[in-house]
Amino acid sequence: MVSSEETKVQVSSTPRISRPRGRPRSFDRETALEKAILAFWERGYEATSVSDLTRVMDIGAPSLYAAFGDKRTLFEEAVSVYGSRYAAFADRALAEEPTARAAVARTLREAARAYTDPDRPHGCLIAHAATNCTTPEVAESLRNRRNAMITAFESRIRADIVEGTLPPGTDARALARHSGAIVHGMSQQARDGASREELEAVAEIAMVIWPRT
Repeated sequence: MVSSEETKVQVSSTPRISRPRGRPRSFDRETALEKAILAFWERGYEATSVSDLTRVMDIGAPSLYAAFGDKRTLFEEAVSVYGSRYAAFADRALAEEPTARAAVARTLREAARAYTDPDRPHGCLIAHAATNCTTPEVAESLRNRRNAMITAFESRIRADIVEGTLPPGTDARALARHSGAIVHGMSQQARDGASREELEAVAEIAMVIWPRT
């Protein structure tokens, strides 16, 4: 007969079965970031919640915070990647075309194509994400990005005036702002359903006002 003391020894000496701890879900960061870009592009900054992001990125909130920081930090990275991946056509045009006129004309043509691409959200993320944005830092960052394009247009126009490619009386600032307004207006019209052909027609008409020497 086994004594109670022996039973206690046997029970206490029985090895415990350890249960495996849960491991954080692994994911491809670049794939998740691309999904975040598309979410912000489609909905804007304010209308895209953290729960929206975790759903479309297919990750948990702890993984999102660990990999990207908070929503605002993720958005800043998304905008930066968007700018180099999808919205660099203006920078390329300014760098590669021989005149400001040619650069702006190319920018408008490529905007018409990019903003109506059937495989991506229509319009421009940098313009659309600012809609109803109540976060001052985010609104200012987006505004600075939009103004940077206008400043680049103005700088190139002034250079052409000096070189004689454009008449000396050309209002560089007004012409640059007109070009920026057309780009941003095309973005909104693309969101509203305008086709590539319709926006290309807008781009062509917009260039008619450019002065010639």
